[in-house]
Amino acid sequence: MEQRDILSMTLPELQAAVTALGEPKYRAGQIYRALHVRKVKSFAEMLDIPSKLRAELETLFCIKSLFVSRKLASSLDDTVKYLYRLSDGQFVETVLMHYHHGWRLCLSTQVGCKMGCAFCASAIAGYIRDLTPSEMLLQIDETERDAGVSISGLVLMGIGEPMDNADNVMRFLELLSDKDGRQMSLRHVTLSTCGIVPGIRALADRRMGLTLAVSLHSATDTGRSRIMPVNRRYPLQELMEACRYYFETTGRRVTFEYAVMEGENDSSRDAAALASLLKGTAAHVNLIPVNSVRERSYHATRQAAHAFLQKLERLGVHATVRRTLGADIEAACGQLRRDAQQPSVYGEKR
Repeated sequence: MEQRDILSMTLPELQAAVTALGEPKYRAGQIYRALHVRKVKSFAEMLDIPSKLRAELETLFCIKSLFVSRKLASSLDDTVKYLYRLSDGQFVETVLMHYHHGWRLCLSTQVGCKMGCAFCASAIAGYIRDLTPSEMLLQIDETERDAGVSISGLVLMGIGEPMDNADNVMRFLELLSDKDGRQMSLRHVTLSTCGIVPGIRALADRRMGLTLAVSLHSATDTGRSRIMPVNRRYPLQELMEACRYYFETTGRRVTFEYAVMEGENDSSRDAAALASLLKGTAAHVNLIPVNSVRERSYHATRQAAHAFLQKLERLGVHATVRRTLGADIEAACGQLRRDAQQPSVYGEKR
């Protein structure tokens, strides 16, 4: 019999499982708090649980683990990039960032990505599978253990498309914010999507209070379809309608991520198209100099991003250039995983 992933279970599911074993319901609460508050790594650490029940749990359930395969610490700031090895030998990346208001974690939601954005390193090594809720939670737990910090905010902006793994991501957010467990306010969570329209509408209907960030990167269907295949399925008109629906339903402003690529999307015409697209919205544009990837030709400097910012400001668009963190360790997600799967770069596969 396959063991169940106990860290991915909700409290009601755990209560049903425990009572099915003939144990009182309150035992489930003890187990749940051990997993989500004390963040134990084994059933042996649940010393408030009778040894007989611990033995049964060991047989029926598993507590998944992550292992630090590589860790790069920036010499420029407090950014730390982790390459985590999963229990099946696959890899994901997680980035720890320090802001004046606390520590934030950029975590992954899939092993690889299907979206195929032309400038992104995450798609190069290919899509393998979705992450489970427990594997998302463990990125938080293991990073806090290793770094000795308390994480106060999250961005689901690492490897993978969260809306392409929606069921597991929603379960992860439920566990993360549970008042009987971790109690993180979802107002401290940003979910980034390349523009999966049904997912945006479904997220709006949940009214979870989190921040939605949409990766835009071009304000025309021709330009966006060239660099982001998802636009061929959900073109800009549908995407913007979904974003307006999100704002009207939740009252939460949508952030648009725009990776500035010199010669690709940073002309005065591009700025005018973006201003026209966002006219009448309460949107904010987050400009990001595109990260250089060995296999791609796209590039940009911070000067280019600021030059594009000035063009937007003259057109009345509210925008900022994102602060660059971990520039010396290639803190954009996807590059460590890609290298880990290429034995010629770092020796044998790990």
